[in-house]
Amino acid sequence: MSTAQGERENSTDVQPAAESQPGVQLGPGERPTPRRGPGPSGSFAQGPARFMGGMSGDKALNFGASSRRLLGMLAPQRALIALGLAMGVASVTLSVIGPKVLGDVANAIFTGVISSKLPAGATPAQIAAGLRATGHGAQVNMINAMHLVPGQGVNFSQVGRTLLILALLYVGAAATGVVQGRVVARLVQRAVYTMREEVEAKLARLPLRYFDRQPRGEILSRVTNDIDNLAQSLQQTLSQAVTSLLTIVGVLVFMFWISWLLALIALVTVPLSVRIVMWIGKRAQPQFIRQWSTTGRLNGHVEENITGHSLVKAFGQTDSAMATFTEQNEQLFQSSFRAQFISGTIQPAMMFAGNLNYVLVAVVGALRVAAGALAFGDVVAFIQYSRQFSQPLTQVASMANLLQSGVASAERVFALLDADEQEPDMDEPARPARVRGEVSFSDVSFSYFPDVPLIEHLSLAVRPGQTVAIVGPTGAGKTTLVNLLMRFYEVTSGQITLDGVNIAEMSRNELRSLTGMVLQDAWLFGGTIAENIAYGADSATRDEIIDAAKATYVDRFVQMLPDGYETVIDEEGNNVSMGERQLITIARAFLARPAILILDEATSSVDTRTEVLIQRAMSSLRQGRTSFVIAHRLSTIRDADTILVMEHGQIVEQGTHDELLVAGGAYARLYAAQFAQAMAEVDAPA
Repeated sequence: MSTAQGERENSTDVQPAAESQPGVQLGPGERPTPRRGPGPSGSFAQGPARFMGGMSGDKALNFGASSRRLLGMLAPQRALIALGLAMGVASVTLSVIGPKVLGDVANAIFTGVISSKLPAGATPAQIAAGLRATGHGAQVNMINAMHLVPGQGVNFSQVGRTLLILALLYVGAAATGVVQGRVVARLVQRAVYTMREEVEAKLARLPLRYFDRQPRGEILSRVTNDIDNLAQSLQQTLSQAVTSLLTIVGVLVFMFWISWLLALIALVTVPLSVRIVMWIGKRAQPQFIRQWSTTGRLNGHVEENITGHSLVKAFGQTDSAMATFTEQNEQLFQSSFRAQFISGTIQPAMMFAGNLNYVLVAVVGALRVAAGALAFGDVVAFIQYSRQFSQPLTQVASMANLLQSGVASAERVFALLDADEQEPDMDEPARPARVRGEVSFSDVSFSYFPDVPLIEHLSLAVRPGQTVAIVGPTGAGKTTLVNLLMRFYEVTSGQITLDGVNIAEMSRNELRSLTGMVLQDAWLFGGTIAENIAYGADSATRDEIIDAAKATYVDRFVQMLPDGYETVIDEEGNNVSMGERQLITIARAFLARPAILILDEATSSVDTRTEVLIQRAMSSLRQGRTSFVIAHRLSTIRDADTILVMEHGQIVEQGTHDELLVAGGAYARLYAAQFAQAMAEVDAPA
């Protein structure tokens, strides 16, 4: 369907200043960056662009609400969540049991070494008396707490069995951890896959005005960079978060089981750690918001200047574009540096708290062993638990920067998903009983903003098969008239009918399937010439494609290409000339065989001789079709059945070319000012 081309061509061309971007927050002393460079601006978007004012884009990040919404994204994958949790619990359980078993090994070795130095058959009372006699009475309590077998050394078979159990525990923990990682990866990628689908579907439901107010680079940044960053953040944090939280709980249970006193000492540093994370996090979060907002602005500038690279060079704006890039790149550097540096201080701060915890546990544990209140192996196990306890706390703290960055990106994607959509079609849309191409504007009024009127009380009747040319100065409302006919915008009042049916009651797809559109900016996609011509006409045969190409004189230059119709056009269409690109888009519209043709400066990029040939082809192809032509070239306008002259949203004159020249009004003035030279060129002998 050729209208898809028009909608895509004209949805992303207007690029207002940075202050109009939702989600962009400027810091103290910062000013919105003015647009520079000649980024392409399609004629179809020029109507609303004239009236675009600043939009309030500042929106504070709601970390809690956005986090809950992110978790809600994962809810449909309940089976994977359950499996991931089960694997996480298994991995953590096996890992947490390990230090206790290691403590048993240490106890077996330590008691074996001490027992080997004692006389065989000695009783505990004899051993205690001997220690007191030699001045080592302080060690009596420690010896009494140990299960000694005087004269017997280390039981290496028992130690070996225990070490084998320990090895199996750690292998099991590693295996279940790998499974958990795989499950989490699938869970996250499925969620992000769904989000990308939702974003793509959302873009199709957004009204044209959304794209008019957003730079393409900003939209692309949300659809690509922000979603990718969110996926990376979720991937790295979900698995670690579950494992870390489970580890903290499991380790606490074993720590209190071994010694409630040491457990309380280990918990002393937790409030300090939490305070550190909160204090640093509050200072890092605004920097992450600014980082991703600045990324969107920089992407918009880069995309604009790459697209309009030749114009940047032609108008000598390379230095200006580079200066803007340098300024925005510096802002991105500063915000990224601050965000990463501030959040990066969490880990060393947490390491300090963990080391403090380690020292306290080691000192107090040694004293408890000496007092006979704890076994040596229990202290060994507790020190391992202390490390295991501080490590997940450090990991959780280290994940704070990833979470903040991911939530900041999620907020920007959610802002896109929450944007106001166009009004949905009716449940039972109307359609003409017979499509003939009769179009009527009845007392139509429209404005892009309530306080800036554009079209007021316009009425127009177009009979089937008529060719209507629309002329007028820039900003007169010519393109807006076509916007309304295509329902890219809805009328403020009045109605537009197609064959007696109000188009507001029709399905947009149905309406646009009846319309073929060719715009001044020739849009081609990466594919062959044949595929570009057949775009929107999937059922077209090869012969039909070639017939359309011949009718619009595309066949003439295609035959000169080595691969003919299989010549692959790059995404920008740079391997064919501007005029050839325009011819391909015209062939595309003609192949669709629409009831209504819309030609918005469709021949502006074609030389005069080629235009004459195209006009001859148009004459036959327009038979039985209603055509709206927005053009400045007289060769296009003078053949129209009716010429509408618009000024300030009103039709000020209407008639044929000859009638309007005789009237000596606005059309005659436009003719004298703009068309006299074009007439001379067309009428000149070949």
